[in-house]
Amino acid sequence: MLDGIDLNVPAGSIFSLLGPNGAGKTTTVNVLTTLMKADGGTVRVAGHDVATETRAVRAAIGVTGQFAAVDELLTGQENLRLMADLKRVGSGERVVAELLERFDLVESAQKPASTYSGGMRRKLDLAMTLVGKPRIIFLDEPTTGLDPRSRRTMWEIIRELVADGVTIFLTTQYLEEADQLADRVAVLDQGRLVAQGTPDDLKRQVPGSHVRLRFATAAELDAAARVLTDATRDDEALALRVPGDGGTKSLRALLDRLDEHAISADEFSVHTPDLDDVFLALTGHGTEVTAK
Repeated sequence: MLDGIDLNVPAGSIFSLLGPNGAGKTTTVNVLTTLMKADGGTVRVAGHDVATETRAVRAAIGVTGQFAAVDELLTGQENLRLMADLKRVGSGERVVAELLERFDLVESAQKPASTYSGGMRRKLDLAMTLVGKPRIIFLDEPTTGLDPRSRRTMWEIIRELVADGVTIFLTTQYLEEADQLADRVAVLDQGRLVAQGTPDDLKRQVPGSHVRLRFATAAELDAAARVLTDATRDDEALALRVPGDGGTKSLRALLDRLDEHAISADEFSVHTPDLDDVFLALTGHGTEVTAK
């Protein structure tokens, strides 16, 4: 059940919807893709009302689910030809050849999809989605089950699609994926939108940003600790952890304070909360329950 969801996704951007189990991600996608009717409110996709202009919405979108929807008895090329025929695409053979080339599937084009690796199946599935040149693509956990290399390949393909002007609506169980790809992120919990913004915006809302300073000697550590009274000491590592907002302004002020007292750190690093921390702070759930 969704309650007061208000989303605005700009064209040509990547929007990621995150949330723990039962948060309402799948319901949201089903409503946006005309698979489910909303009880109230207004929903427009590609400028069309999903309730009264269903056909126009479906013509503008493509949907790739969590599991590759390919026919394993057909070859990769035959899967794409079938999709081209179903969508009545002109110059179908040319479109199929271009997609096989784009997704690096030429060498395996004549092989049954049943012989494809997980990464190849997901690429074929996305290629099939692109047959009709949709303006908006809904990707429901597109890299679930893929190895890290295949996942990063899929990320590059997604970035290329956006560079071509396509809008991506992404649900994912990998917080790193949303952090790497999304222009904006919305966090759902129990059907309610609990946060929305860029990944950096969301991370800045969560306490925990700090600068770690490491010193060459215990004497330098002691001197720095007397100046930075809000810092936490780590005597074994000769380090201080200084709270901050992760911004350049606060970092400059910190370094200026050390300079004023002729204190020099051997090294420093800036640490900010990641989306795991955002999830925990906003929903009370860890990332292990962020799958659908």
